Amino acid sequence: MTFAEGYVHGHHATVLSSHQWRTVENSAAYLTASLRAGLAVLDVGCGPGTITAGLAERVAPGTVTAVDASGEVLEEARRTVAARGLANVGFAVADAHALDFPDGSFDVVHAHQVLQHVADPVQVLREMRRVCRPGGVVAARDADFGGMVWYPDPPGMDAWRPVYYAVARASGGEPDAGRRLVSWARRAGFTDVTASTSTWTYSTPEEREWWSESWGGRMVRSAVAERAVAGGHATREELRRFYEGWKAWAAADDGWYAVLHGEILCRA
Repeated sequence: MTFAEGYVHGHHATVLSSHQWRTVENSAAYLTASLRAGLAVLDVGCGPGTITAGLAERVAPGTVTAVDASGEVLEEARRTVAARGLANVGFAVADAHALDFPDGSFDVVHAHQVLQHVADPVQVLREMRRVCRPGGVVAARDADFGGMVWYPDPPGMDAWRPVYYAVARASGGEPDAGRRLVSWARRAGFTDVTASTSTWTYSTPEEREWWSESWGGRMVRSAVAERAVAGGHATREELRRFYEGWKAWAAADDGWYAVLHGEILCRA
């Protein structure tokens, strides 16, 4: 991918723990009806490869090509795929705005949590369409930060979101990507677009602790925190209070958090 100023979250453990949790079941269920044995799939922005591996299992003996802007992350994806005993996955460093594949190379082109971070999501969708065979499927799923809701709301818990908006948009991204997917797809030239939504929900003590460390933790220990301070969006003390708010939410017996996602299936 091409980012205005690099991937806004970076690759701190607080970020990767969330990426590594993702599976086809919890993050690409809307796509499964379009998958079958023998298809050729391109996974754009594959990250650590947990979704990639699930796609590869579903299309074998077909193939999955996994691409990401980070060679370091691709090495993690290789390890993930190898641990699952899969031999039908290839890897390449790629810029999603200019994919190095011929027209019509794939039956399915998939991107999860990618369009919210790229400099030009419409151009990325055009490229995804170009490398998809006529009649194939282009699929994208992105969170919508404005659609995230939680309870309770301890002091500091809500204040993280305006800071994250500022950091992400200063880096060229759009945190409210979920609601824009249909619009972006139509601007990219798609006329057959099926839209859906789904959520991640965190409510058990274990889920709350993990989610609060992933998101509260990245507000003090990831590239998001560094960009927030460098860009004048928050002080270290404010970020620490955000983290304390997240931990207070996690400690609440009635704590609950939902992440809304937009999803699109587009016929090429």
